[in-house]
Amino acid sequence: MTWLTRLTRPGRSIPTDDTFDRKLIAPMILGSILNPVNSSMIAVALIPIGIDLGAPPSETAWLVSALYLATAIGQPVVGRLVDIYGPRRLYLAGTALVGIAGILGALAVSVGALVVARVLLGFGTCAGYPAAMYLIRSEATRTGRDSPNGVLTLLVIASQTIAVVGPSLGGLLIGLGGWRATFTVNVPLALACLVLGALRLPRTRASARTTGLAGTVDLAGIALFAAMLVSLLLFLTTPQLSHAYLLAITVAAAAGLGWWELRAATPFIDLRVLGGNLPLLATYTRTLLTAVVAYAFLYGYTQWLEQGRGLTPTVAGLVLIPMFAIGVVVSAVTGRRTEVRGKLVVGAVAQVVACGGLLLLGPGTGIWWLVGLALILGIPQGLNNLANQNAMYHQADPTRTGSSAGLYRTFFYLGAISAAAANGAFLADRADTAGLHHLALFLGPCALLFLAVTLADRSLRRIGGSKDAEAPADHDPVPAGPCTSRSPGQAPRP
Repeated sequence: MTWLTRLTRPGRSIPTDDTFDRKLIAPMILGSILNPVNSSMIAVALIPIGIDLGAPPSETAWLVSALYLATAIGQPVVGRLVDIYGPRRLYLAGTALVGIAGILGALAVSVGALVVARVLLGFGTCAGYPAAMYLIRSEATRTGRDSPNGVLTLLVIASQTIAVVGPSLGGLLIGLGGWRATFTVNVPLALACLVLGALRLPRTRASARTTGLAGTVDLAGIALFAAMLVSLLLFLTTPQLSHAYLLAITVAAAAGLGWWELRAATPFIDLRVLGGNLPLLATYTRTLLTAVVAYAFLYGYTQWLEQGRGLTPTVAGLVLIPMFAIGVVVSAVTGRRTEVRGKLVVGAVAQVVACGGLLLLGPGTGIWWLVGLALILGIPQGLNNLANQNAMYHQADPTRTGSSAGLYRTFFYLGAISAAAANGAFLADRADTAGLHHLALFLGPCALLFLAVTLADRSLRRIGGSKDAEAPADHDPVPAGPCTSRSPGQAPRP
């Protein structure tokens, strides 16, 4: 029996129509993989792309930021559309766009064309995670039981933890077919998603309240949100006094976004709901900080391995394999328990230790030390993402599962954008040891803030308490209450 089967099997024999529909797992997991793999696989390809196309690091950095921006903007939009129209249509449209982006990237002859391909990848991969969360919630409603914790664990591995395998996969592909292979691989992945999605995802009716795209999606809110993110990223990429006008645009767009969202009939970001759900806001904050530390490591450490330590892209990818392996093992071992606070505390401490470990690296650091640091980094990858997702799942309004999941991913990629800006600032011209140490001094306070937010959030104690631990892990809903663990199909009580 495979580890995947063990993760998803029911705790006891129950009628077939009361169990999670296992045929949904393959398209859910494969669709969720597309975004994290593409977000991290480019890490080992940046230097080969720059050499081949004659582009400096300041230009190739946009290959990272472009996908993050597209994803941060697209996730809540697509999540809202999934809530309205169901997962099937968005899933199929998104994965088709991924295939087109893969072809465009493989044929590109300039960094500009690659940026366009990465933007399309960002939008195309937005559907996988909200669609999966929608299906998990709808299955819980259909069966009247909590969806198995093993399914949620698999989703965490597929949508977040697996990101750490990106550099290893990218290094292997570059060794076999050059950097273009990191784009070409999306074509067979997209085809597999299209086939599985068409065969297995259920057809659902659109909400009766839909009145066209403009009536169901807050286009003005999206535009203001995009203006805020783009102007902020442009300033962080080139933080100079002459570019202070970009900060002014950011502040103006943020103020306009807040004013508009409080008045919009169908807000892009429902500020009233978020303002009344402080535990969910804390989860989004932890998610952002998780991504800052994880992606700054993933890109900064990987580039340092190539330039500061002198490893080839393939060897650098191999050094990071333990990070992926430990992340998956930790997620698999702890995933059947709904308790989240202990996972977050251990993950936070591991992040602090890893940040300190960066300060000890140098051009002559031995391979085994590099592998050991990767092992430490795998612990928060397996714990923090899993715990944050489970917290969001129990804290979000069940009627807005798709959009809450999309906003969760938006905060994750806001953190990734911040990480990209930090890498650009500290490793601007070359990923040398001095720059890596400066990056570590920036990440240390982020890791400490993550720990502080976790310790201060008392609501986490109510998710997966002792009563949950004694109950069968895969079902038996617990009583609902404000900010507490509840059955996925059950709304919170006022």
